[in-house]
Formats: sequence, C-alpha cells, structure tokens
Amino acid sequence: MHLVHGEASFHLATPELDLDITARGGHLAPVVFHLPGRDVSPYALAPWEPAEFPEIPPLLSVLRGDFLCVPFGGQVDGPPHGESANRDWSLLAVDRRSLHLVMDAGGHFEKILSTRAGQHAVYCEHRVSNLDGDFNYGNHPVLDLSGLPEHAGRVTVSPFRWASVFPGAFSNPAAGESQALAEGSRFTDLREVQLAGGGITDLTKYPARHGNDDLVMMVNEAATPEQPFAWSAVVLDGYVWFSLKNPADFPATMFWLSNGGRTAAPWNSRHVGRLGVEEVCSYFSNGVDLSRQDLLAPEGIPTTRHFKSDQVVSLKTIQAVAAVNFGAVSRILPAGDDAVTLLGESGASVTVPVSWKFLF
Repeated sequence: MHLVHGEASFHLATPELDLDITARGGHLAPVVFHLPGRDVSPYALAPWEPAEFPEIPPLLSVLRGDFLCVPFGGQVDGPPHGESANRDWSLLAVDRRSLHLVMDAGGHFEKILSTRAGQHAVYCEHRVSNLDGDFNYGNHPVLDLSGLPEHAGRVTVSPFRWASVFPGAFSNPAAGESQALAEGSRFTDLREVQLAGGGITDLTKYPARHGNDDLVMMVNEAATPEQPFAWSAVVLDGYVWFSLKNPADFPATMFWLSNGGRTAAPWNSRHVGRLGVEEVCSYFSNGVDLSRQDLLAPEGIPTTRHFKSDQVVSLKTIQAVAAVNFGAVSRILPAGDDAVTLLGESGASVTVPVSWKFLF
C-alpha cells in the first residue's frame, strides 16, 4: 500500500490504466486512463485530506471516486452509506489485471476490480453474502468537472420511465446550505427541470447553478434485446466517461450535482463542479428505513432488494472512458459481444472495446 491524497491505498497498474483504491472505505480514485496520446483522470478527490477532519465519518474524510454503499444513504443505526463505505477492506488477492478485496461488517463483502487487455475500462464486481433482509444499495462514482468552463460538460443517461428531483430539502438552509431545483418536481427530459425560483434548467450541461447542491433520480427503462444494458455518460474535455449496468440490479441512476451548496465543514463551499453518477436500488439518498417503506411501489419501482444470508448476490458495473469529438452521448449500444458504440448528438459515433456481457 501507499499514501494517496493522505489515505493508504492499494494500487493496480496496467498498460491501459493506473488505479488506486483506499483500504479504508474502499474508495476507488484516482484512476488514470492511458488513452492514445493523453492521460485522463475523471474521478474526484475531496478538496481536503483525511487528516484535516479526523472526527467525521470515514466516508466524508476519505471521500473520492467510486465506492459501494450497503445500505445506501444516511442511516439511523450506522454510518452514512453503510459500513461498506467506511470500514477497512483487506487485500485477498492481486494479479497483473485485478485486485480482490474483502471486508466483514454487517455482512460479507467482496470487491473485485479487474481490467482487460486493450480496454480502457474498470470491471467492478461486488459480491454480497451473509446479509439477511431488505436493503437498499448502490455504486457511488463522483466525477470532477471543476476544471471545465460552465456548461462545458455534457451529461446523459439511457431512457428513463420516471424521474424526480429529491422530494424535500436535499440541502438544509438551517445549516447554510442551498439548492436550486424545485423540491419533488417530476420531469421527463433532463433538459427541462423546474427551478425552485421558477423557470427551468438543463441538467445535461454541467457545471451549472453555482452555490447549490441538488439531487435527482431517474428510473431506467427495462432491458430489451436491442438495449440489454442501461448507461450513464459524461463528456468532459475531448473524452467521455461512461458506466454500464444491468437495470435489474440497479433500477435507477441518481445525479448528485454538488457545486458549492454546502458551507459547513468539511465542505466549506469548496466542493464545486463535482457530479455523482450513482447507480442505485434505493429511495433517493434516504436510508434503508425509508427505502423499506416501498414508497414507489405504485409506480412499479423497487427501492430495496431481498438478501438471504446463505446466498451470494453479485452486483456488477463497467466504468470506462473513450476519446470523443462530439457533444452529449445520445445512445450506447452493443457492437457485438466485446464492443459498444457511443452515438453523439451530432450524429458522430465511436466504437470502443468493452466486454459488456460481463454484466450478466
């Protein structure tokens, strides 16, 4: 292990990428992808180091990149986003293409990060066992767009059948926090979302709405033979970061639009231009107690999954990058078994090697 941004981390180096993952909390970042002619590093690191705030939960002290949340959200009887995002992970195995970590706290968790030759992708599998009952969960990638001009990043997701701004105050005015979006407002198009003060805003362009933190959730359409996976995509400066998932495992995508809306420590209004692209089975960012109330059942939307202690549940995502020269991604489709085609809103496209059947 070595220190990365003040935290002990495991390292994996391949010709396609270098990645680090913290022992505490299992947070994945940075990941430096070696694209032809340039390196890119899309994942966010908190604008503070862990030693600055030793008294806060490890989740916030370590905060970076992607991490597993079981259960998801703030908890009545446990740390935010669960023990899996806060406790220590141990290295079980390593080889030239993968890291295999493990932890036991409220359940048995295995984290396997693997790579494939010629692919600029991280294959992420979480195996969950020794857990009994209904739980919400999610992967929690946070990207750093703070170096981009306003509205320069382009953010899109696969087709969704239901979408809403967080119902209630996501940012707490009593703590000096602020949000821009209208609480609980429904929308059918990311380009037309209601603002709290009236009017609409376009969530496909980011950074935006400086001085606010907001949360929205989109429930993906079910898989079809033509579109077997769901996707999220963020175009930065000449490249795209994208995530693929099985929508049966992660029914919804949440955007945490964190652009300086939190003024208390450790945020101090400096967590800006960050974008959480969170793949979840949850009732927004609420804890497991509220997710268990099944408030979206009338819409046919699951907010928990039933786990059995004697069964292993495998939760998989693929997070990848590719060079692009178009605006927002409009579609991501299979191109055979070991590649996907990303279509841009301009009509241009790029096909990149990604073994998407890993998800199934």
